[in-house]
Amino acid sequence: MNTRITSDSPARPSGARKPAGSRHMIGALLCCIATATACGGQDVRDWSDSAGMLQLAGRMQGLEAPASVAQAPKSAQRTTSGLASRVLVRGSGDTHPGPRDTVTVHYTGWTTDGVNFDSSFKRGRPAKFPLNRVIKGWTEGVQLMVVGERRRFWIPEALAYKGRIGRPQGMLVFDVELLNIKRAPKAPPVPTTVKTPPPEAKMEASGLATQVLRKGTGTLRPTVQDRVLVHYTGWTTDGKMFDSSVVRGEPIRLKRTQVIQGWNEALGLMVAGEKRRVWIPEVLAYKGRPGRPLGMLVFDIELIAVERR
Repeated sequence: MNTRITSDSPARPSGARKPAGSRHMIGALLCCIATATACGGQDVRDWSDSAGMLQLAGRMQGLEAPASVAQAPKSAQRTTSGLASRVLVRGSGDTHPGPRDTVTVHYTGWTTDGVNFDSSFKRGRPAKFPLNRVIKGWTEGVQLMVVGERRRFWIPEALAYKGRIGRPQGMLVFDVELLNIKRAPKAPPVPTTVKTPPPEAKMEASGLATQVLRKGTGTLRPTVQDRVLVHYTGWTTDGKMFDSSVVRGEPIRLKRTQVIQGWNEALGLMVAGEKRRVWIPEVLAYKGRPGRPLGMLVFDIELIAVERR
């Protein structure tokens, strides 16, 4: 997920914004959630002085790359996937995050030629994001860490952005400090009707199918100009959950105009307090675009509130 719920994020309807409290969570994801924090000076670069890092980030255009940015040293730990890492500062805890947990981190990232392409220190605040919403190298690597730990990662391109245009290329190097772990809520069960709408579902002229799971308490239906507060979970027809505000533990605010066509239509049918399951054909979803969920998509949508201005 990105700070914006756009088509760049298959986990969310296109174009919608995240709540203000979580904007930083996805900025890191879009630009590259795979960064860390290393600055100039040997001690600062190796994380022994966080205050020095902040000062350095404030006076430099970029952050100084570590001497080992071109390749991982022989002393680095390596996993079967090709990920290499080295502990810079040991943590104080003994609990590791899981693949769906939300972590808070400080980080800085470089390409192998020493170019700094992202840093939470430059933004002046740590980043927060769920580990299943980032590049594979981050998902795997941060799970190796405990709170308080600072670690350097060498992430091969196959575990990073795989040569995608507009993303950092080649192997990436990150320094990461794990500040906090928030356990993910339990994932909603996969609907038994995920493959096809049941007979009781209502079919719209567009091809959208919907079924009311819980009736609402209000009478107001959102117009295209209203903002709505929703919780949702989405699955592909093979039962794979690809996104869920429920799992993240945080509803999102958006307008009908900011989401995929199937969401726009479904929201127009709902009232506050209602929960509805929707089957969205591909032509009303991501239309086969690369990097997006393919085929028909199934969402459970809970309309928490309609915010009319």
